[in-house]
Amino acid sequence: MKKIIACLMAAIGLGSACGQQNYENADVEAFAKLIDEADVVLLDVRTASEFQEGHIPGAINIDQSQDDFIEKAKAALPADKAIAVYCRSGRRSASASNRLAEEGFRCVNLKGGIMAWKGAQKPVTTDTYEIDVFKTRSGKTVKFHALVHASIRIDYDGREIMVDPVSKLGNKTIDYTSMPKADYFLVTHEHGDHFDKAALGTLTSETTQLIMNKRCTEMYGSGQAMMNGDKLQLADDITVEAVPAYNTTEGHLQFHPKGRDNGYILTLDGLRIYIAGDTEDIPEMADIKDIDIAFLPCNQPYTMTTDQLVKAAKTVRPKVLFPYHYGQTDVTSVPAQLEGIDVRIRHYE
Repeated sequence: MKKIIACLMAAIGLGSACGQQNYENADVEAFAKLIDEADVVLLDVRTASEFQEGHIPGAINIDQSQDDFIEKAKAALPADKAIAVYCRSGRRSASASNRLAEEGFRCVNLKGGIMAWKGAQKPVTTDTYEIDVFKTRSGKTVKFHALVHASIRIDYDGREIMVDPVSKLGNKTIDYTSMPKADYFLVTHEHGDHFDKAALGTLTSETTQLIMNKRCTEMYGSGQAMMNGDKLQLADDITVEAVPAYNTTEGHLQFHPKGRDNGYILTLDGLRIYIAGDTEDIPEMADIKDIDIAFLPCNQPYTMTTDQLVKAAKTVRPKVLFPYHYGQTDVTSVPAQLEGIDVRIRHYE
């Protein structure tokens, strides 16, 4: 992987490190080419307020001035991907790149920062949703947008897949009117933090296909009901399988009874994605194989503890794990317990 990244950097003309500098610099055009690759993570190291005022689309924000910058970076950034770093003018990002490189990260700093980026008429957004980009086996692009809690937007090769979209949760409101209509919905169960009629209505077009558990189709009045074990071919390159999701802890069984709710295994051109829904570390997870990307929940009493999450991840063995649905649960201890799994903590709060 490091050789691939190095070749990519050389191909687009990035400058090599010299002296005490142990990261690379890139001008705007080279930086733009770099961040379009699946093996690169975009990092904005400015303050949260600066980030909210406008940032490069797809960026993760970790403030380099905070005392726990390195700890947060280690928890959020994959070690096997290049990190494309920027700030306002390039000074803070140069410092951050150097610090990250000392921890083993392969870093590229944007010369001139976001000021140069804007000067070159490159896109900037105020959308604060974090985005992760992957490639399928035949090279198609899949983008995961971390919206809120259990709501995930998947942009796959120009098609939109929405998972459990909700319009409002706590103090956070999602503006779905600014997003494309969905081609497919996956709804796991009827709880209000997963099933939102208003969000579904906003995102639905005449061609949208709704996939839900049986209870949600009854409440919504339409949609394709899937039971645990059912499989559907949605398109030539898209399949979905409904898998069990339920509670096992005494005193919690009423939240998600066995047989009612769904998790989903979504396969996009061979890329296998496990969206667990609200569940604990159930025995059926041992039958879930060859997962590239997994979304596993973590908040008691409704889903898993961090120990259960680690156990579930060791059972499923995804290549990439996104803890989600974690509310106020501290999941920062999870990555260190899962050697060999790329754990990415995003703001699914």
